[in-house]
Amino acid sequence: MNIIVPMAGVGSRLRPHTLTIPKPLTLIAGKPIVQRLVEDIAAVLNQKIEEIAFVIGPTFPADTEEKLINIATNLGAKGVVTIQNEALGTAHAIQCAKQSLHGPCVVAFADTLFKADFSLNAEADGAIWVKQVENPSAYGVIKLNDGIITDFVEKPTTFVSDLAIIGIYYFKNGEILRDEIQYLLDNNIREKGEFQLTNALENMKQKGLKFVPGQVDEWMDCGNKEITVETNGRVLQFAHQDGQNLVSDTVVLENSEIIQPCYIGKNVRLINAKVGPNVSLGTNCVVQNSTISNSLIQTNTTIKNAELEFAMIGNNAVYNGNFTSISIGDYSQLV
Repeated sequence: MNIIVPMAGVGSRLRPHTLTIPKPLTLIAGKPIVQRLVEDIAAVLNQKIEEIAFVIGPTFPADTEEKLINIATNLGAKGVVTIQNEALGTAHAIQCAKQSLHGPCVVAFADTLFKADFSLNAEADGAIWVKQVENPSAYGVIKLNDGIITDFVEKPTTFVSDLAIIGIYYFKNGEILRDEIQYLLDNNIREKGEFQLTNALENMKQKGLKFVPGQVDEWMDCGNKEITVETNGRVLQFAHQDGQNLVSDTVVLENSEIIQPCYIGKNVRLINAKVGPNVSLGTNCVVQNSTISNSLIQTNTTIKNAELEFAMIGNNAVYNGNFTSISIGDYSQLV
């Protein structure tokens, strides 16, 4: 089984946090989003992962490839990193990793996390992960007949289905997907100026391939600051329910309290502080004379004299003040 992870987008909705760190490498409860994504996929599939191909953008930091290779290696897989030099759509992004499109494959776009418990249908040619949503007009959706997907509809203006495509796909035969995408590219078949995966899926369906839904229990987005902070809280809650302790034994507590669930990284110092619930504090952070809840703080950051809730603070930042629901990026200082 191979996994292809297109992640070349610039993450504009999550700025300023993505100005220095690609969104898929943003830490959620102590792990990069993309690492959590591939770990969750591996757990659901319960199959040997041979190769993980990451498709990144041309402006990603120099150490991105090393980080991604390490993520794959820790799952016992070979890591491959390719570059999408132009943002030409979802199908184009996948085709940048065409050397990995062989045999059974999963394609997973790296801006979402999920929880699911299901088995793949061995008789189907593929599966598309979906989640029932209240506002389907904001998503691509599927239509079903007797458990088989009959239609793919992009952002319907009238109601056709409430099963939204979350951006994770399984293909029994990656070569077929590769060839269908290549047909789109060779014939310059675009939709809204880009090469779309849904067009390749529609062509495959017209040729008789059968796709089934893979329904997820939880779908957690990492688009903008608000929903990323919310996703961090949900991940912490799931970990706490599973009995995981995400508080490092190197944390220094001085007249301070931690209210679970929380992730507290190595060498964090809490001085006259109250932290939690639903807070992630990355390694080497210092929190003094402050109360923090429902917030996501990256690494090497100092926070003093603060009352924070629904906040997101980047790496190597310094914050000293009385604002609450803030969003400041790496190396920022509010003192």
